Amino acid sequence: MASNKILGSASAENTGELYKTTVRSGDHSFTVDEPEEFGGADAGPSPADFLCMSLASCKAITLRMYANRKGWKLDNINVKVNFVKADQMPSGMNTFFCTISLSGDLNEEQLKRMLQIANVCPVDRLFIKSNEVVTVMEE
Repeated sequence: MASNKILGSASAENTGELYKTTVRSGDHSFTVDEPEEFGGADAGPSPADFLCMSLASCKAITLRMYANRKGWKLDNINVKVNFVKADQMPSGMNTFFCTISLSGDLNEEQLKRMLQIANVCPVDRLFIKSNEVVTVMEE
């Protein structure tokens, strides 16, 4: 793995507080927990919430980068993501519902293009491809 380009990295530590876990990435740390309805203390967003945050922020960042590169007047980007597990969907697939709201001086063609760009952000592409998770136990 050392020769592969790592695009993201995180660690998690649970010190016995039921589900409350500290995750770290670089110099940043966050508390992750499960909601009370699932037995947690709701001390932080759930792992599923972090998936939604990852997708929402990636779409927002991708849209900002594209608009800036094109020189388009885009004042504000809001992205909301809701996750519904496969067993709750008629399709039987995990589904992320994304709603984007843009404010600025964009015409209909630009808005259409922004939707296309949002649908190819790196996290979106990661979610729609097959992925592999390799887990090993450290000695």
